[in-house]
Amino acid sequence: IRLVGGSRCSGRLEVPHGNTWHTVCDAAFDQQDAEVVCRELDCGAPVQVLGAAAFGKGDVQMWTQEIQCRGNEYQFALCPTSPSQFCSNDNHVSIVCAETVRLVGANSHCAGRVEVLHDGQWGTVNDLSWDLPDAAVVCKEMGCGKALSAPKSAHFGEGTGKVWISNLQCTGSESTLTNCRYNGWDIEANHTEDAGVVCS
Repeated sequence: IRLVGGSRCSGRLEVPHGNTWHTVCDAAFDQQDAEVVCRELDCGAPVQVLGAAAFGKGDVQMWTQEIQCRGNEYQFALCPTSPSQFCSNDNHVSIVCAETVRLVGANSHCAGRVEVLHDGQWGTVNDLSWDLPDAAVVCKEMGCGKALSAPKSAHFGEGTGKVWISNLQCTGSESTLTNCRYNGWDIEANHTEDAGVVCS
């Protein structure tokens, strides 16, 4: 499954069906369905479920099944479905999940100081052993292409609040930053050492 038109963790929901992608009808689509989508994409909890093509129409077919997840499925494909007669191409569903990584301080969605969400609070990443493979995982997670650089020393300004993570050891192949090896949470460190990224 994928979210299209927003970021890695927000957009129009599309599911593979046969050999093509299909949008999903918003009839009876609810918070429990969204929980399964956000969990499968490793995007935290759902913040909003939006109908009426909030992220554009897309040019793929509609999958005209009503989705009936219980909310505890670990994959969207495991949710029960039933045929629906309430579907037109104008009412496919979009989802906004609580993203767990953001880039701040650069007037760009694809560059900035790296911040991670933990315990409901945003905090920074310490630049100890911060390098291009670490930055590459952030860029991939944000849907921002390749990493061009991994600036250190609060290049994009100092964060506030917690320094959540230090000494990241990503190989570059991980799908999310929190899948890498690291020391966390709540590191004794100074915001002058906040890590940043510039993505392509």
